[in-house]
Amino acid sequence: DDLHCSVELPMTAAALGATIKLDTLDGMIDLEIRAGTQPGEVITHKGKGVTHLRGTGRGDLLIHASIQTPTKLTPDEEGLLRQFAVLRGEERPEGRLTLASQGLFGKLRDAFLGK
Repeated sequence: DDLHCSVELPMTAAALGATIKLDTLDGMIDLEIRAGTQPGEVITHKGKGVTHLRGTGRGDLLIHASIQTPTKLTPDEEGLLRQFAVLRGEERPEGRLTLASQGLFGKLRDAFLGK
C-alpha cells in the first residue's frame, strides 16, 4: 500500500532546506525539505499511497532523499566551498569507520539500547 520514490536534491537544498514541487498520483504537492537532510533520509506523506485492497484508507508515500554533489565546480564555487570548509574546521576532515550494513539483530539491539 505504501509507495516509494526518490527525489534528487542539490546539496545546497539539503543543507539549507527548501520547498520543492513534487508530482504525485494525486497531483502536485509542496515537499518541505528540512535543513540538514541526509542522503537516504525518508520523508513520509501519510495517506498519499495506494488505497488498501480490503478496507478503507491508504498507504503512505515514502520519499527517499538522494543528495547531488557537484562533480565540476567553477573556480568561484570551489573557492566558496573551501571557505565554508575552513569555517566548519573541515579543511582536513577525519574519516570514521562505520558498519556498512548491520543485520536485523544489530538493528534490534541498537533499538533496545536507544542508539
